Amino acid sequence: MNAIPTVTVDQVPDPLPAGLVVLDVRESVEWAHGRIDGSVHIPMSELAERLDEVPADQQLLVVCKVGGRSARVVQYLVQSGREAVNLDGGLLDWAAAGRPLVADQGDAVVV
Repeated sequence: MNAIPTVTVDQVPDPLPAGLVVLDVRESVEWAHGRIDGSVHIPMSELAERLDEVPADQQLLVVCKVGGRSARVVQYLVQSGREAVNLDGGLLDWAAAGRPLVADQGDAVVV
């Protein structure tokens, strides 16, 4: 098996570069409580049937809470011919590094 392309938070430019799509694969309740602003939300459990919603011509940064689910999704996406990298440490590391997150209106951000 090939290694899963992975980056850490400190390797991700701040602000995020144009053309980079953040794909959040957590469940809807997790997404509502805290996410990277502008990210695309497709839960891991729905990815196979929603693959056509994943941009094929842009680099993808795939995120989840700690990096486990997103690593599996990156493996699948790379096998599907997409350019994807996993965020090691997930949104927990993202938040710990002080990077911005947003939540649904009125909610406190929780990862």
